[in-house]
Amino acid sequence: MDTPFSTLIRVASHEQHTEAETSPFMSDLLGGRLGVEAYARYTEQLWFVYRALEGAAGALEDDPVAGPFIRPELMRTAALERDLAHLRGPDWRAGATPLPATEAYAARVEECARTWPAGYIAHHYTRYLGDLSGGQIIRDRAEKTWGFARKGDGVRFYVFEQIDNPAAFKRGYRELLDAVNADELEKKRIVEECKRAFDFNGAVFRELGEEFPLSA
Repeated sequence: MDTPFSTLIRVASHEQHTEAETSPFMSDLLGGRLGVEAYARYTEQLWFVYRALEGAAGALEDDPVAGPFIRPELMRTAALERDLAHLRGPDWRAGATPLPATEAYAARVEECARTWPAGYIAHHYTRYLGDLSGGQIIRDRAEKTWGFARKGDGVRFYVFEQIDNPAAFKRGYRELLDAVNADELEKKRIVEECKRAFDFNGAVFRELGEEFPLSA
C-alpha cells in the first residue's frame, strides 16, 4: 500500500467527520447560542463513552493489535468526572443519564474491545485525535462563553497535562496507525468502523440538538 494508513483513514472518514463537526448542536454550542447546561449535558455524554473506551483499555494492553495504542497519558475519564463535579455538583452521578445514541455508541465501543481489538482502534483514533485537535477549539470557546478558568475545572477534559507536545504526539500516533498489525482487508474494516464511529458521534449531536433546540 503506497498511501500511509493514517492518511487513508483520515481521508475516508472526512465526510462523516465534517458532518459531525458542523451539526446544528455543535454549531450553536460553539457559537455561544446555548447555555452552560447544554455544555454540561454534552460533557455527561462524553463520560459514558470514555468510561466504555477506557474501562476496556486494561484488558487490551497486551493485545498485539490494540496494545500499542493504550497510552495512560490519553486517559480522560478522571478529568471528565472533575468537570462534571464542577458543572453539576458533587452528586452529579445521581442524575447522569445516557441518551439512546450515547448508549448505542458506548455499547459498540465495548463490543469492539471485547471481540475485535482492531475495531476498538477505530474508536480510539476518532476520539483521542479529535480531542487533541478540534477539542482545543471547544475548550477555548467554553472558557470564553461560560467563564471557566483557562485549562481549569469545567474544561479539564480537553487538557492533556501529560502531553507536552501535542503535534509530536499526533505524529507518533499516526506512525502507530501506519504500522498497525493488520492486513489490507482488516485495514479496510478499520476504516469502515472509523466511519461508523463518526456516525455515532453525529447521532449523539442530533439527539442533543433535539434536547436543546435553539429558541426562535
